[in-house]
Amino acid sequence: RSSHAATMAEGGEGVKVAEIKDLTRIERIGAHSHIRGLGLDDALEARKVSQGMVGQVNARKAAGVILSMIRDGQIAGRAVLLAGQPGTGKTAIAMGMAKALGEETPFAMMAGSEIFSMEMSKTEALTQAFRKAIGVRIKEETEIIEGEVVEIEIDRPAGGTGVAPKTGKLTLKTTEMETVYDLGQKMIESLEKEKITAGGVITIDKASGRITKLGRSFARSRDYDAMGAQTKFVQCPEGELQKRKEVVHVVTLHEIDVINSRTQGFLALFAGDTGEIRPEVREQIDGKVSEWREEGKAEIVPGVLFIDEVHMLDIECFSFLNRALENDMAPVLVVATNRGITKIRGTNYKSPHGIPIDLLDRLLIVSTLPYTERELRLILDIRCEEEDVEMAEDAKDLLCKIGHETSLRYSIQLITAAALVAHKRKSSEVEICDISKVYGLFLDVQRSTQFMVEYQEQFMFNEIPEEKGDGMEM
Repeated sequence: RSSHAATMAEGGEGVKVAEIKDLTRIERIGAHSHIRGLGLDDALEARKVSQGMVGQVNARKAAGVILSMIRDGQIAGRAVLLAGQPGTGKTAIAMGMAKALGEETPFAMMAGSEIFSMEMSKTEALTQAFRKAIGVRIKEETEIIEGEVVEIEIDRPAGGTGVAPKTGKLTLKTTEMETVYDLGQKMIESLEKEKITAGGVITIDKASGRITKLGRSFARSRDYDAMGAQTKFVQCPEGELQKRKEVVHVVTLHEIDVINSRTQGFLALFAGDTGEIRPEVREQIDGKVSEWREEGKAEIVPGVLFIDEVHMLDIECFSFLNRALENDMAPVLVVATNRGITKIRGTNYKSPHGIPIDLLDRLLIVSTLPYTERELRLILDIRCEEEDVEMAEDAKDLLCKIGHETSLRYSIQLITAAALVAHKRKSSEVEICDISKVYGLFLDVQRSTQFMVEYQEQFMFNEIPEEKGDGMEM
């Protein structure tokens, strides 16, 4: 059946059709939203093009080895440096690592300059970042009632809005047994809130009384002629109605710190206003977590802390990192930089990547190489698909040439701009003329620099030295 609602206009002159738009994407398209993983096979060999990753075979293999080390969770405090020139996929590799690790492993990301804009000391900001990257998997055993709803009877008091509370009965069954439970006011409200009806399969947590709807029973699949697309069918539960179930929660050490650091800690966690947390609180929490580990109630899940633009940290932060990496509760640290030999912030000394030699010695260094023209073309194909842009092959070739001569980032930014120009001239496909137009409208770094050199006299505070012989006599 068509889902379009048609309404006859007055006098029968025409038919108005209400448009129904499909929500295809909820998330916005970002610079790395096409990355789905590292694109490695089971033997940690990098595929040419996979999961949004192109090229950088050696760097991805190295990241895969680090990844298997993180998954084992045995070694703490290892650090990796991703070093390479701008636009060679350092952040993409870090994002690929985050995606490949999955939801349960904590992955904290931050830029080096963030530390200086926080309303707390630099070492406190780094400590919080470290503890965000360490998870605690807590195991709890709870008693639940799981079954298919046979019947719900609710006795409403006579006299409309009487003072007497509602009471009722709930009949649940599994494949082997059937039981009737008496319901109180709160349980009736929960059932109404969750819209539980006969034929639904539910679980009730005995400790909290929380009701979770799992779906509808397959036996009731023919109750209605039409069902919504979101209707989920499940099997009728087997065995006893009452079961013991192990529930696993993964929380980070930072979340535990914040909740225990003040009376309204849980609200502070959502507001982001955590403030400085006293070392005594952290020591108590570490002691408690150690107890839980010994009792088998919890286990540590070491995650990853990724610091981008690490050269923006100063000498104090670097000396703190040296010490923090030696802690047995440290996560795996991944840092990235695009600097060559430059000054260490806070000193007058130069060092490779702007990082002190003693910290560099602790790092496993992975270098990223510039992309070849063929790899650029594959990346542009992926980005066109991600941004939902139809582009002619010769237009892609031109964009690839532009990317090779200027930068990958510049050519990627032209995709959506060219699509808008093509849309203006009522074309569904981007062609060479559209690329040429946006290339003329938006300058790349080289052409912008050339423009400034030519018109330097008109700019304020020009600092390019004038050639000898042209200087004015004072």
